[in-house]
Amino acid sequence: MKPARNLLPYMEAGRLEAGCDEAGRGPLAGPVFAAAVILPPDFHHPLLNDSKQMSEKDRDILRPIIEEEALAWAVEAVEAEEIDQLNILWASVTGMQRAVLRLDPRPDFLLIDGNKFRPFGGFGFNSYKTVVHGDATFASIAAASVLAKTHRDERMRALAKEYPQYGWDRNFGYPTPEHIQALKEFGPTPYHRRSFHPKALEPSLF
Repeated sequence: MKPARNLLPYMEAGRLEAGCDEAGRGPLAGPVFAAAVILPPDFHHPLLNDSKQMSEKDRDILRPIIEEEALAWAVEAVEAEEIDQLNILWASVTGMQRAVLRLDPRPDFLLIDGNKFRPFGGFGFNSYKTVVHGDATFASIAAASVLAKTHRDERMRALAKEYPQYGWDRNFGYPTPEHIQALKEFGPTPYHRRSFHPKALEPSLF
């Protein structure tokens, strides 16, 4: 994969900024994972990029480097039942908020991947900025995307051992033909999101 060499180290110099991102909004099963990362202002790694543009090998190389060199990082999972209660957008936001609240030191400002967020826990409208394609813009958001993705993939591989027929070690819960066929044959598990109704499963099994 081509590395992103032009990621911005921060929005405002001298401010403690945390980048936030999520992984797993589109799958039919499993939690959505969210991460928050505060990087040193001089952090650089040639492999760092939006995690979706990176190979699995490169993500696995970067994860321990980010976790070792970050000033602070946290990862949170929002399980399928809560996703169904909140909807996937606000479940993702909730996961990012929970990750931020675990950071020590506490950041002064948040950089949020996407275009939706809301104030919480002392972080008002002036304490964060949403950035469309933020994971390809700011290094801290890219780092959060790597942690969210690798931690989620790790969880889905573990769940695949419990329910091997769905192929989660390969599709990670996404609606691949293999996954959809398994749903038709075996039905949903406790890890499936009941609020997700892909057309391939209509009339819904959920």
